[in-house]
Amino acid sequence: MSKLAVVAFGGNALLRGDEIGTIDQQERNTYETCANLIPLLEKDYNLIITHGNGPQVGNILLRNEAGYKKYKIPRMPLDICVADSQGGIGYMIERQMYNVLKDNNLSKEIVTIVTEVAVDKNDDAFKNPTKPVGAFYSKEEADLLSKANGWIFKEDPRKRGWRRVVPSPKPLDVFNKNVISGLSRNGKIVIAVGGGGVPVFIDEDNRIHGVEAVIDKDLASSLLASQIKADKFIILTDVPKVFINFNTPQQKALDTITIDEAKKYLAEGQFAAGSMKPKVEACINFIENGGSQAIITEAKELGKENSGTRIIKN
Repeated sequence: MSKLAVVAFGGNALLRGDEIGTIDQQERNTYETCANLIPLLEKDYNLIITHGNGPQVGNILLRNEAGYKKYKIPRMPLDICVADSQGGIGYMIERQMYNVLKDNNLSKEIVTIVTEVAVDKNDDAFKNPTKPVGAFYSKEEADLLSKANGWIFKEDPRKRGWRRVVPSPKPLDVFNKNVISGLSRNGKIVIAVGGGGVPVFIDEDNRIHGVEAVIDKDLASSLLASQIKADKFIILTDVPKVFINFNTPQQKALDTITIDEAKKYLAEGQFAAGSMKPKVEACINFIENGGSQAIITEAKELGKENSGTRIIKN
């Protein structure tokens, strides 16, 4: 019987930190990441692919501003920008995944679903923006953009520069989760919950409204994996394992840890907000809601024995 894996592509799967984001760069990176999923297919896993959108949605927002200032093209709200990024990135992953399948003599249908995710409009996250989007800037550039646009910037924990931050409310429910699950369990490769999903809230009259936010893609992906009872949840990032005492002489890679150990490290502040912290929290959520195993690793490590950091039940 086929098993089901939800695989969350990090931003590095599409765009490397030292790249400007040309379509050639993103397509090459996407192909390489998709190629690393072949071991899962060979182990008879059905796949749901989710993905981040930080650099891409940040660029969409910049085009928003440039178009408004020069041509008076109306600005689009952040939820529309997220939906735009879902379509573009989903198309790119879908096309490169087809190429990977062809190059490996495999045949599967692939479908991209623009996915809405419900949040609470009164979430405290709206008072404290933390989610990084867009490119890295110097302090001087960030100050100018902040003054010109009213944006909020924070320094990257890995000292790569300053990035704009926006609200990141907790995901509560994934729309069309049964459709996503049904397609995947019938053998389709499904691309969903792009960029954490389009953030929406439901009002007192049961009407749906978009909201100015970006949902963390790892938390949204974990919620989807839990809701559809996936067998495995995998987060792909730009490091082979999770580390404690990161970037210090005492740095240590973690192989397999329990959720209690993961919570202990979180309480110690071992993982940076907007970086590794939500990834570890997402894995804990998946395990606590019935999942058996969650993995955080680099794409090229998939298929290797004991790859990545594995988070398991106590």
